[in-house]
Amino acid sequence: MPFHAYLLRCNDGSYYAGHTDDLELRMAQHSTGALGGYTAKRLPVQLVWSDSFPTRDEAFAVERQIKGWSRAKKEALIARDWERVSSLARKRTSD
Repeated sequence: MPFHAYLLRCNDGSYYAGHTDDLELRMAQHSTGALGGYTAKRLPVQLVWSDSFPTRDEAFAVERQIKGWSRAKKEALIARDWERVSSLARKRTSD
């Protein structure tokens, strides 16, 4: 069973990172506000990025990593601009 890390764009322009084993169900839950919390107060939400992983631990690790990223780096991920993602990672570590 694959697991997914995902990134949502909320109605206020903010981003929300999560992980799940059922992306379709999780999107339905976010879209209706059924999960409460952060996204329920910022509807509607849009799935802007997701990727699959073989284990829940790997998907959760990616979620946690993305949550620590800058807005610019998240937007580079959404655009699948790997050169910019890498550049922003180097920039942050050189500060």
